[in-house]
Amino acid sequence: MTEPMTDLPCTARVPADVEAPDRILWGLTARQIAILAAAAAIAYLLWRAIGDRVPLAVTAAVLVPVAGAAAVLALGRRDGLPLDAWLLAAVRYRRRPRLAVPTEPVEPSGWGPVSERRPLPAVLRLPATAIDDDGSIAVPDTGSVALVVATTVNVDLRTGPEQAAIVGAYGRWLNSLTGPVQVVVSTQRVDLSSQATRIADAAHELPHPALADAALDYAAFLDELAEHRDPLGRTVTVACVAPAGARGEAVRRAEHTAASLTAVGCRSAVLDAATATAVVTAAVDPFAPTDASWPRTPPNDPVTAARSS
Repeated sequence: MTEPMTDLPCTARVPADVEAPDRILWGLTARQIAILAAAAAIAYLLWRAIGDRVPLAVTAAVLVPVAGAAAVLALGRRDGLPLDAWLLAAVRYRRRPRLAVPTEPVEPSGWGPVSERRPLPAVLRLPATAIDDDGSIAVPDTGSVALVVATTVNVDLRTGPEQAAIVGAYGRWLNSLTGPVQVVVSTQRVDLSSQATRIADAAHELPHPALADAALDYAAFLDELAEHRDPLGRTVTVACVAPAGARGEAVRRAEHTAASLTAVGCRSAVLDAATATAVVTAAVDPFAPTDASWPRTPPNDPVTAARSS
């Protein structure tokens, strides 16, 4: 007789800090060594310039702040970033215009009365410029991006062999990647009112009155739920990136990702132009009372409506 199969422990080694910079010398990165070397050169030049002309205490008073500032800049961190990168981002933020418009700003005429001279707004430059018919998003600095939506898998409810199979399938997808991907897990407020309206409008087209009544009751339930609760929805979106010039490569990578995630146990699909527009619209303004559950018209397509006779 064969012994019953026992649940095997599912373990996976995940390396931490994959994108951490390499330590070159004395546990310091190349960036830290460059900052400290530049500070040491400045301190040496200052010592050569004033070391023989002023007392030692004055020289130390000049060099100690330079050394301290260099050490803090090289070794300090703020909000998970190196301090020099954080300061550079702060300077760029302060120098960036606060107001942006989608078109070129027009210089005000000089003949009109101007009570207060305000800075002109800057041009709003979004990272994505167009959405093709196949759903690929054109990004000038990157290439093209195709989106894949996927559901989640409850691994805790699976047995040991099933967990091992899920981890193995996910690992095979990661090893098969030939370009960068981004997995975005977002939680947004679900707009149940608009969904209830669509269900109520479609209820009159159902073939049986009982089905129509059930649909109307369900729409009323959604309206009541949206009024008394704050429902949230979690979405998992995988962005597959392809280099510039490779037309259709992003969609092919997205189709491969969708097929690989199906082996994991997820329901996945490549987004077309209308659904990708909805996802991007909801991502730009996550606090708006809309969601990505219904498709939008792509930016370059005209909006038409069929006129009923």
